[in-house]
Amino acid sequence: MSIRPVTHISPAQPTMEGAGVKLHRAFGFQEPDMLDPFLLFDDFRNENPRDYAAGFPWHPHRGIETITYVLNGTVDHGDSLGNEGTLAAGDVQWMTAGSGILHQEMPKGNSKGQMHGFQLWANLPSSLKMTTPRYQDVQGTDIPEVIDDDGTHVKVIVGSFWGKSGPVDGIAADPQYLDIFVPAGITKTFKVDTYRRAFAYIFDGSGAFADASRPAGVLLEKEVMGQEVNIRDLSGDRTLVQFGSGDEVTVQAGPQGIRFLLISGAPIQEPIAWHGPIVMNTQAQLMQAMSELRNGTFIRPAH
Repeated sequence: MSIRPVTHISPAQPTMEGAGVKLHRAFGFQEPDMLDPFLLFDDFRNENPRDYAAGFPWHPHRGIETITYVLNGTVDHGDSLGNEGTLAAGDVQWMTAGSGILHQEMPKGNSKGQMHGFQLWANLPSSLKMTTPRYQDVQGTDIPEVIDDDGTHVKVIVGSFWGKSGPVDGIAADPQYLDIFVPAGITKTFKVDTYRRAFAYIFDGSGAFADASRPAGVLLEKEVMGQEVNIRDLSGDRTLVQFGSGDEVTVQAGPQGIRFLLISGAPIQEPIAWHGPIVMNTQAQLMQAMSELRNGTFIRPAH
């Protein structure tokens, strides 16, 4: 058994998408090989409806799969195939864009105006870039949760873990997608297949991921007594943690515990040509997709 070393720790960066939705991006649009097969990860979390109400109006996707996981509020969605529905708190949607789809996602807050969710983009291999689009909508009540004796909770969204299998299947990236809570002060180890690329995204509490018996926090700039200083700190809210090779990930929870997503997938290792929501293998394929968008032939007829 070998613990995966932490290779990089970084805070998610504020950005704006859609019709003016304020969110934080952990990675995306840069170094697409870094977390192959994953391309982008967004944390959309707001308590002010003005920061998200305009939503993500009609836009295209081709050549990728997206997974949307809602924690608070709801997301109304519709697409060019006539599908429509609402994702509620705890629900998950995996969309295979394949040959092309137009869709929209319109978030709404809960009774307190809070909206929180995540969206992950996974690449498709060249053999499946033009596959038929499809959706998998999963209610939160159908997502298995395992509770260990020490109070650790794991929701298995995709893949298999601790004897449970997630309800989303048939994904090209062969991913594992876990929502994990580890109680305060507990050190916990989770297995991750050696062939997968892996990352964690912390969104509540704090902790330290380690490849040694004494975990070190990330070096952060803090204001102490009116002075900016660099100190060691536990990795906390909206932090991306990337791992090297190995078959285990170890975390030590901070004083409030830690909740994070642990996501891994099999690298595709193919060329990437990427423009906005369209990801292909060559510039020629990308130009063809843009041309089809302009002339109205982007959506392929259903077979």
